[in-house]
Amino acid sequence: MSALLSGYSPSFKKPSEVLRLSRRRSRSEAGVKAALFSPGDATKRAAGVRPFSPGRQQSGAVKRRNPFASLDNTVPGKRRAGSVAECELPALSWALPGTEQENPPPAEFVSEKDVMCGESLDTEPAATIKIQAPEKPLTVLEQPKGSLTYPADWSLKTRLLFTSSQPFSWTDHLKAQEEAQGLVLHCRAAPVSLPHSIPEPKQSTDLRCAFQQALVYWLHPSLPWLQLFPRIGADRKLTGKNNPWSQDESLQQVLMSEWALGFTSLYNLLRAKLCPYFYVCAYQFTVLFRASGVAGCDVITAVMSPTTQGLREAMKNEGIEFSLPLVVNDASRKQKSAESTTQLDDRTQEIDREEAPLDSDEDESFSWLEEMGVEDQIKKPDAISIKLRKERNEVKLDHRPESVVLVKGTNTFTLLNFLINCKSIVAAAGAQAGLPPTLLSPNAFRGATMHTLKARSVNVKTLVRSEYKDQFSLEIMGPVMPHALHSLTLLLKSAQMGSFSGTLYTHEPTTVLNTSTHDQNSQQNDGSELANCGLHPLTLEQCTQSSTLGKSSLRQLELSDYKYTWKC
Repeated sequence: MSALLSGYSPSFKKPSEVLRLSRRRSRSEAGVKAALFSPGDATKRAAGVRPFSPGRQQSGAVKRRNPFASLDNTVPGKRRAGSVAECELPALSWALPGTEQENPPPAEFVSEKDVMCGESLDTEPAATIKIQAPEKPLTVLEQPKGSLTYPADWSLKTRLLFTSSQPFSWTDHLKAQEEAQGLVLHCRAAPVSLPHSIPEPKQSTDLRCAFQQALVYWLHPSLPWLQLFPRIGADRKLTGKNNPWSQDESLQQVLMSEWALGFTSLYNLLRAKLCPYFYVCAYQFTVLFRASGVAGCDVITAVMSPTTQGLREAMKNEGIEFSLPLVVNDASRKQKSAESTTQLDDRTQEIDREEAPLDSDEDESFSWLEEMGVEDQIKKPDAISIKLRKERNEVKLDHRPESVVLVKGTNTFTLLNFLINCKSIVAAAGAQAGLPPTLLSPNAFRGATMHTLKARSVNVKTLVRSEYKDQFSLEIMGPVMPHALHSLTLLLKSAQMGSFSGTLYTHEPTTVLNTSTHDQNSQQNDGSELANCGLHPLTLEQCTQSSTLGKSSLRQLELSDYKYTWKC
């Protein structure tokens, strides 16, 4: 008995059982082949015979009892959901070419015959029928939103932060020759043409030189121990710094004299169309001078913001003609209302009532006193009080975006002389006392000092869907002017395979400089007259377009598949 147990094998089968399994496998293969090649016969056999039932077959042979039989699958007239008639035939009819069904079977179907018969796991593949579902028609995807370029942003940026899945290693550790070549390219105003995509940016000398070229800007005055941008609200940063000119009037005169020479030099370059624009950053306001043909205007323009009632009155006294683009002009509105035949909406009527001249209001307010005969007994307001009431609405504009002033044409030269001779342009007390305004320009001018923006690349690990991935970033610090932003995006487009995202930090007082100065009667300039201003042709093309951002500025910029999207 122990010998029998030691030689016992659970997988051992008697010869008779092996023959029985072989015959059963043969019958199963024959049934499947018959169903595949003659579905009509298979349907008849399936309809007349109840497979896996304890009844007799048509041949008269006695079939073994189905160990998985139950009352549900043995009662005559009921058909099991797993039978051949209900599983195989619908799948086969659906798989035939040219047939369609509302509810197609799953992509992979396994017949239950082998499971019901208790077959072993090493059954032949013929017992399994695999049917591939037809491919669904491809839906037409919408075209990705985006643009090949983005609008010009005339506000000054204090910081740029670019992120990408590709490394920014090509911006690190510029060689001495590459740095020198980049400075020479900037001084000679030689644009660099880069390919659409650069497979190895770190090995591209032209790319690294162009990066150095894009970081250069010109500044006056230059005091290395002082941060001269931004100037508005910078008293806290400048407090405690050494400023020997604050108590020395002769030194202040020297600084202002040199500043006036640089300011005049810049304006002459602007008028000769050798400089596209420049900024004057005072401690109270910022002025943007733009050459003829820039921002869709055919004359020299100057945009100043924020302003006060006193400053505007001083400009009027100097004979400077200006406009408030964001404030509706009463005269123009009345002229338009007279020419138009349509009725004004309720909002326009309210504005007319609020901004109507106060003289008529005063006359009406005192007319009833004359009717009663007591006008002599009532003390009327004097002329000064009436004037203050008239200026109430104008005073409300002070230090607000609506106080932006637009000067055009030859009045810009008068504004130049006004700013040079205006004493209030320099702070009389505080940390900025006696310090001339900061001049920022993309081109060299008299008395200017060359500076470069600070660039730093950082690699970090970010958690994305429970795994850490490399995230690369590039940070640019300093007064970033519009041409520098566009030049950097051109480089990143080629180096980062047309995909990156950027966060732009705006100097808020300069946001309103995006106000449109375009005149509908003026002709659009193609920028050909500004070809020698030192900007890249694509950057110049963007600068000549009319400003469309209004009182907002670009906050986020994203490039995906070489197309831009942005948020304000």
